[in-house]
Amino acid sequence: MSGPAPAGAVAAEVCVQRDGAVAARPDWLADEVPVALVADGISQAVMLATPADLEDFALGFAITEGWIARADELYAVEAQATPQGIELQLELAASRGWALRERRRSLAGRTGCGLCGVESLAAVERPLPAVTPPALAPGALARAVDELGRRQPLNALTGATHAAAWCASDGAVQLVREDIGRHNALDKLVGAMARAGVRPGEGFVTVTSRASFEMVHKAAAAGVGLLAAVSAPTARAVRTADACGLALAGFVRGDDAVFYGRGATAAGLARVAA
Repeated sequence: MSGPAPAGAVAAEVCVQRDGAVAARPDWLADEVPVALVADGISQAVMLATPADLEDFALGFAITEGWIARADELYAVEAQATPQGIELQLELAASRGWALRERRRSLAGRTGCGLCGVESLAAVERPLPAVTPPALAPGALARAVDELGRRQPLNALTGATHAAAWCASDGAVQLVREDIGRHNALDKLVGAMARAGVRPGEGFVTVTSRASFEMVHKAAAAGVGLLAAVSAPTARAVRTADACGLALAGFVRGDDAVFYGRGATAAGLARVAA
């Protein structure tokens, strides 16, 4: 590629075996570092993440985890490099900081983990707002997946990252964030949307992963009414989408998709597909 590598890419020397021959060549790897989210001096979560768009990550994580309700309740984010990784120091509004200290949880998140470290079973499913699916133009989902596939520079280099995109109702991709973890990519996107003043009811989110419970939960917590995934949802994800009215589309490949739950039916997605 021309120009500098995107943030989160690390140069490496590899040996490639093809057709019986072995050759050394330069390559790129996706970086993976521990990122601690520290709110008002108290460590609240440690995630393995790609070290890019970390302010978006902090804001999006705070929103989707229920630490704050609005972007203006996060006053500041300061990134500090340590020998062990990166600390993101979050300064929250006083009322939010107090509430977080009252229900503090320690969340150790592996790359593919969405619920590691919650304190109790009751903490798994926080109340979600009711959301409304947007009205989509014909072909919007196909356009979104196609454009997202061409707007992942880190994955194009490394083949190791997921992406999440905010899309207009016609499928045009407006914002993209990448990370080794699908949850992290979505959190980064939610943060970017909040910073950009996006109205989440006026478009939808497309992700390059399965639609797990945590992905649906985070999307709905951010006010998104439609989540489109290139892979399958889980049963809990469908139940969660049903409960809050989120429209859920899986196996989105070109003009093909599978629609799940009452949210997709109410939005007319299943009828469009038929």
